[in-house]
Amino acid sequence: MPTNRALVTDVARLGRRADTVRRRGESVVPANGNLLPDLDPLIHERLRLGIVSALAVTDSLSFPELRGLLGTTDGNLSVHARRLEEAGYVRCTKSFDGRVPRTDFDLTERGRLALEGYLAAMEGLIARTRRPE
Repeated sequence: MPTNRALVTDVARLGRRADTVRRRGESVVPANGNLLPDLDPLIHERLRLGIVSALAVTDSLSFPELRGLLGTTDGNLSVHARRLEEAGYVRCTKSFDGRVPRTDFDLTERGRLALEGYLAAMEGLIARTRRPE
């Protein structure tokens, strides 16, 4: 989470960009009137963003594969994956590989749409904060 000073700096930079764009007659404010986008709080958290991003580029990942990719603990991954599952963004499939329990995750269509919306909002924010060349 950014500090208050970092947030103020980001908003100030965004304001300077807005002034430059307005002088050229372009609109910097999104259709909803907010300079800062409405980011999906379920995806915005770092570990959950990592989970949906990893699952977006593969069919499925097992619990140990996902844990290794994200460099997190069993408990952290379990809690965040459960939140995404409750939201319908991730599907969790439990099975057995012989006598060993196996947990696999994949991204649902709802999760893919949520990630695409999140990325579009971030791309819009990035575009609005870049200085003209």
